[in-house]
Order: sequence, then structure tokens, then C-alpha cells
Amino acid sequence: MKILVVEDEQALGEQIVAGLEQSGWVAELSSDGIDALYRATSEPWDGIILDLGLPKLDGLTVLRGIRDENVTCPVIILSARNELTQRVDGLNAGADDYLTKPFQMIELVARLRAQVRRSTGNASPVIQIGGLSLDTRTSKVMHNSENIDLTALEFKVLSYMMHNADKVISRTELVEHIYKQDFDRDSNTIEVFIGRIRRKVGGDVIKTVRGLGYRINAD
Repeated sequence: MKILVVEDEQALGEQIVAGLEQSGWVAELSSDGIDALYRATSEPWDGIILDLGLPKLDGLTVLRGIRDENVTCPVIILSARNELTQRVDGLNAGADDYLTKPFQMIELVARLRAQVRRSTGNASPVIQIGGLSLDTRTSKVMHNSENIDLTALEFKVLSYMMHNADKVISRTELVEHIYKQDFDRDSNTIEVFIGRIRRKVGGDVIKTVRGLGYRINAD
């Protein structure tokens, strides 16, 4: 799952990116409002963490621009401003949550997990599809009550598919959501990851939809 972090304080932005990546996310940093608005509306994201006090274009304007372009992924505002009116303005502009600085990384990650989960129609922290389960809090995967050990990229592929279990997902879409923008992307590696996952959880769990991509088999 890929997250855009919009923060003009370089050190803090890098800390957030590092904390998210340690928790299993793919995270990229943008440090000004114009760049953030462009990237938020031109690339696919599973969530956006948005500071309000940005150079070139303020955070609320960025947020309104994102929603005007029908970008529907969850947006969590980060701000040193704790006034009620600021929080209300942010939520009214289209934010899904608001976290005041300073904050603990563990809380930001928990809020982000909850928002991304709900945005894909999963209310419970444990996503259950047939005999396959994924605990979003611990990144623990089980199949028929047995623990499944996955590599980091295998987990990212399976996690994205389980969060979007009601849709057919192309190789291109998977590549866009499990790799950073500057990574040397190769959609053929997705077939390798899918094959490895099938060997670990059973070949019938992920179904190939010819010419379109893959889908989690809910049966």
C-alpha cells in the first residue's frame, strides 16, 4: 500500500517515511504544496498524510484540489495548529482524520491503517477471506489457522489484493502500489511473487483472470 507524505520539514518528513516503511508501507515524500497537488492527482495512492503549513501552496488548498480531482483515498492532516476551527476546516475540506503535532508514530500508523482499511470496505483490523486472514495490526498472515511466512514484497502484494478483494487487479496496478516511483519497476516480477504466494497459501487462493490480472478467490 503506497502513501504520499506531504511535509515541508525535511527531517520530520523523512522520519515519517522511515516509520511507515518500517511498518510495511511504501512511502514517498513531497515537501511543497504545488508538487504535492501534482503528485496526489497524477499517481495512484492508498493514503495521503498532509501537513497544512506548506510552502508555495497551503495544505487546505492542496486538499481541496485533491478532492476536486475526485481523488478518494484517505487523507490525514498533520498540523501544529490545534484550534477547533482549523480542525473543522480541514475535515470540511475533505480530510478523513486530523492529528496534531507533536504526535507519536505508533498513533499515526494506527490511524492510517484504520482509514485505509475502511476505505476498502474492511471494518475489522483482521481481513478474512475464506481460510486466509491478514491482521493489519501485526502483518500476520494465516491460512487455515497456520502461520504463513512471506517476504516483504510478497506481503505487500497479498495485502493489497486482500484490501481490494472485490476487484480484478492488473499487474500494472500492483506495481504502482508496491514500489516507490523511482524504483526500477518490472511488471513481470509480479508473476514471480504471485507464484510464490500460491505455493505458500495454495494455488486456488489467487485466481488469474485472463488478459486482465488477478483476483483473490473468496470461495
